[in-house]
Amino acid sequence: MSSNFAATPRLIGAVLILTLLSACAPQSSSAASPQSATAASAAASAAPLAPAAAERAPSALVRGLPDFAGLVELVGPAVVNVTVIEKRQRNPAPRFGGQGSDDEDPFSDFFRQFQGQPRDNGPRDNTPEEGVGSGFIVSSDGYILTNTHVVDNATRVIVRLTDRREFQAKVVGSDDKSDVALLKIEARNLPTVKIGDPTRLRPGEWVVAIGSPFNFQNSVTAGIVSALGREVPNATNYNYVNFIQTDVAVNPGNSGGPLFNMYGEVVGINSQIYSNTGSYAGLSFAIPIDIANNVREQLAATGHVTRGRIGVGIQPVTAALAESYGLDRPRGAAVSSIDEGGPADKAGLKLEDVVLSVNGRKVERSSEVPALIAAIRPGATAELEVWRGKGIKHINVVVDELKDKATVAKARGSGGGSDKLEKLGLSVRELSAQEKTQLKTNGSIVVTDTDGPAAEAGLRSGDVILGANRTAVNSIAQLREAVKEAGRAIALLVQSNRQQRIVTIQID
Repeated sequence: MSSNFAATPRLIGAVLILTLLSACAPQSSSAASPQSATAASAAASAAPLAPAAAERAPSALVRGLPDFAGLVELVGPAVVNVTVIEKRQRNPAPRFGGQGSDDEDPFSDFFRQFQGQPRDNGPRDNTPEEGVGSGFIVSSDGYILTNTHVVDNATRVIVRLTDRREFQAKVVGSDDKSDVALLKIEARNLPTVKIGDPTRLRPGEWVVAIGSPFNFQNSVTAGIVSALGREVPNATNYNYVNFIQTDVAVNPGNSGGPLFNMYGEVVGINSQIYSNTGSYAGLSFAIPIDIANNVREQLAATGHVTRGRIGVGIQPVTAALAESYGLDRPRGAAVSSIDEGGPADKAGLKLEDVVLSVNGRKVERSSEVPALIAAIRPGATAELEVWRGKGIKHINVVVDELKDKATVAKARGSGGGSDKLEKLGLSVRELSAQEKTQLKTNGSIVVTDTDGPAAEAGLRSGDVILGANRTAVNSIAQLREAVKEAGRAIALLVQSNRQQRIVTIQID
């Protein structure tokens, strides 16, 4: 898939990249100083339109620009500064794609800049790093929403309120797939935000962001909604989020802060920017608050997030496909594969059906379907409106639970007993028959943890090892024997997300 959002790590040049908004914008004296600006007061009190233009223009345009002061005064106290203390790691692996040393990764300078890593590639000391993000209070007893990437790897999280009170926060839980994390501080009678409905947003509508860009606390910026339902290409972590795109100026440190509509309601969490510098370049992306709120409720109740699945593969409906199917225009999601015996198969969904709505929510683009299905509780029913044979059909599918390899590995990692292959820096365990069925794999060994050579080679927790040096391995004993017989390197055939790849590990 061609996209401006991502590039091969070895592609050097002026490339626009989608960047996380500084989980840890460093507090450094080298940060740029504020620039003096001359306020254009005439912009706020624009000259009235000529009579002919006034007759044609919508009344909102005639009234001029909005005043956000009252809104900010109302909602500002519920926005917090999140300071994160991290323990510096020695020679960490690259944070954005690629293999080998940081110097081979053209994006490594970006991550050093915004996560406080030194420029040289020598040993790091254990001096704590301090970074900044934002958040907002969702309950008067101290629950706070922010981004997962803000609190990742944190050893301590400090929350600062607008009245300058400080609290040490507990991370209740976090979810990588939505980039939503829930914090808790011990306090009462706190100011809270009001949750809005992002489905009612319209492109062109005014929105306001409040946060701590570059640690300038409670900074306010405003703009408009640029687009809705944006998919992040090549970013598989966010398959279940359709972002709100805005032109609100957000920068490192705004991560986790709220996006407000003009009624003072939170409609999103500012999460990402599209930039070639790491700073604001006109495109900002927010997680819709309905998705975030669903994650928040599950984290508060259980500490983890459960998602639904129906067992189908989908693809976009092109103009040519719509015409061949007799659709009035390109819309919906075409069913390209169905898991045998899965929920959709049992309910009677067919290949080449076009999903037009899920539980009454219209589907314009195929990228909307994963988020809609994932938000449905396993065991509940998804009511699908589908286009089949030039007519509408209604199909009810009982939603199953979405599970991935990493989830299975972590769920049984502590009780299943991991074996450590020291030479590879690899911890593994054998899969049960039930797990092999769930994962749809013929492999018998799952990776539970990596460090050293295995981590540097790109092996990750949840990967399933199928073979070693062109020989199938069905037990940890066979894997150990293959390592023993190997020379200075071993080639592992690995299954990751139902895709196979070869990983070569240098033996220590």
